[in-house]
Amino acid sequence: METLAPALEAPVDYGVTAEVRAPQNLYALKDKDTFIVADQFGDIAGLGDGLFHNDTRILSLFRLTLGGRAPSLLSAAVAHDNVFFTCNGANQALPYPGGPMGPPGVLHIERKRFLWGERLFERIRCVNYSRDTVLLPLTLEFDADFKDMFEVRGAHRPRRGVKGPPHIDGRRVAYSYIGLDGVERSSYIAFSDAPYRLGPHKAEFMFTLQAEGETDLYLEIGVVDGHMPSRERFRDAAARARWDMRSRRRHGARLNSSGRLFNEWLGKSRSDLALLTTRMETGPYPYAGIPWFSTAFGRDAIITAWQILWFEPSLAKGVLRYLAAHQALERSSFRDSAPGKIMHETRKGEMPALGEVPFGRYYGGVDTTPLFVALAGAYQARTGDNALIDALWPALLRAMHWIEHDGDSDGDGLIDYARGQDSGLSNQGWKDSEDSVFHADGRYPSGPIALVEVQGYAFAAYREMARLAERRGEIGQAALWRQKAAALREKVERLFWMDERGYYGIAIDGQGRLCRVLSSNPGHLLFCGLPSPDRARKVTDQLLSTAFNSGWGLRTLAAGEARFNPISYHNGSVWPHDTALCVMGLSRYGERDGVVKLTSALFETASRMGMRLPELFCGFPRSAGEPPVAYPVACLPQAWAAGSVFMMLQACLGITIDANRGEIILVDPRLPIGIDRLKVERLRVGSEMVDLTFERQGDRVSVHADGGAPLTIRSKPSWD
Repeated sequence: METLAPALEAPVDYGVTAEVRAPQNLYALKDKDTFIVADQFGDIAGLGDGLFHNDTRILSLFRLTLGGRAPSLLSAAVAHDNVFFTCNGANQALPYPGGPMGPPGVLHIERKRFLWGERLFERIRCVNYSRDTVLLPLTLEFDADFKDMFEVRGAHRPRRGVKGPPHIDGRRVAYSYIGLDGVERSSYIAFSDAPYRLGPHKAEFMFTLQAEGETDLYLEIGVVDGHMPSRERFRDAAARARWDMRSRRRHGARLNSSGRLFNEWLGKSRSDLALLTTRMETGPYPYAGIPWFSTAFGRDAIITAWQILWFEPSLAKGVLRYLAAHQALERSSFRDSAPGKIMHETRKGEMPALGEVPFGRYYGGVDTTPLFVALAGAYQARTGDNALIDALWPALLRAMHWIEHDGDSDGDGLIDYARGQDSGLSNQGWKDSEDSVFHADGRYPSGPIALVEVQGYAFAAYREMARLAERRGEIGQAALWRQKAAALREKVERLFWMDERGYYGIAIDGQGRLCRVLSSNPGHLLFCGLPSPDRARKVTDQLLSTAFNSGWGLRTLAAGEARFNPISYHNGSVWPHDTALCVMGLSRYGERDGVVKLTSALFETASRMGMRLPELFCGFPRSAGEPPVAYPVACLPQAWAAGSVFMMLQACLGITIDANRGEIILVDPRLPIGIDRLKVERLRVGSEMVDLTFERQGDRVSVHADGGAPLTIRSKPSWD
């Protein structure tokens, strides 16, 4: 994720200076390029929350009161399928006009909302459970500040556009804003019932509720004026939203285990991925996370698609097609772009459009291009879809040209980075906060910087392109790429390995000096299959040690290293996707017990966080009876956090699908702790559909297959 330029950076290295509220107390819904984040009451206070469309906040205040007081909170939740948010509340004592206070707790107030057609639908239901008639003074306050997402995150702008006066029309209020980019942005709020008093920022209602009676108020909010809200419109749109979500969740194989809570984790993770996935012209694409990154990111989407590739490859196809369509064709120091480079991020707001920030379409990710190539190879191996590879081949060749030339800026054979302008990201790997790369004494390195894991991604890209070229009959080019892969492996082993620490350093700086720091980055080298088996064993031992393993997951930085801080963004926190990639790497080299234990650790984390893993959490050591510690402004939901369970499960099962051979390969399959049976239904292997059943029998796991694809079971992985 991007950290903003120096003027926008924040104390916790996250790029947020505005006051925000903890994600565990916020609830998010999304539809396409519109999303809402509100508190447990359903209210919006403008503290980083709001209703957003195309990276612009179109609702910055939204508060419900009864008789001037907030309701008492009974419960708040997002439905398991992520379609509805529901808040249940009760009245506090209500003042009767000219009379005594009404008794508390006799009115049930339910707020139910969803997004559909990039529009907010909400029903406010009021039920009187008393034996008396009750007068209910209900007030809704609202406003739209039309702030760009980067303003919401703390950017200070010397000039803004012009906000027009609110337009009030019976049951509607309309706001408008003309940005400095000349684009007019609008927000419309409409009510099913006419308020007895409607102002530019407040609607006041007075409902008379008979004994045991109820009433419903419907409202809609969006960027275009529409029909007036009604019960019929609410029900019709709700049915469409629910059907659409169900259809998105049905793609790929079905996973079901003997563990109820584990199934909840699988189901919630799948729902989060469905929520974040947006249909593009090029196919499905997972947006990175809500609220800060509800847009297309390159690296995040590639990793997310890879996490579920083994049972749902269509997401990878959509990601590859989208990124190929947005590949850089020109050179720009402002956007950190060069021909062939794959996009890091795209934004649609006013500030990117004006060039106040470079993120309208930004290419400052050194790892996205080799990851793009490597995913293309993994996708072909999983699906046998040579037609897509043929269509992508020009883009893949351009990406390889960038890797072989622009990606190696100083000609030392390593992929490196240095931002073109100060407005770009200072660090351009996945740990992109400005303090995430440093020397053992804490000093920041000079550029260009070559990250250790990026060399692994490039190694995988060379190997996959060699395999794909060979399938296309380009034997000479395949041999050349294999030679480059071997040369890069030798260079990494020679330059990054620290004999005295039994580990790889995190990076090499512009003077050729190794940053001799123990980080989680070398776990990604294992994922790519670069290290020799003996060195992989040493890396495995370190990752499984208490310096890295917090008991909830793997820390990004080993305890005791310079700049270690369990509350930091990248220097000691736990990122579920990082743990999953490391675990997949451990599995690749034959580690089984550690894979199972780390999977259980993340499962136990999820079970204490509502079965939904956040973007990251703090890296404090696990203590008996205490939950994991949340990170204050983590995205929730987050795509590659949601996808982590599926990569962890793949690592446990030791499963690989080779569509070119029509074969399922299992290496020493295991099941997560507490799970005795797991079924994978309708797993596509080439033209065949296969059902797999994994069952614990004593100390071993048996596998039964129904379907036409052959099953190969091995006791040990075949390295290289």
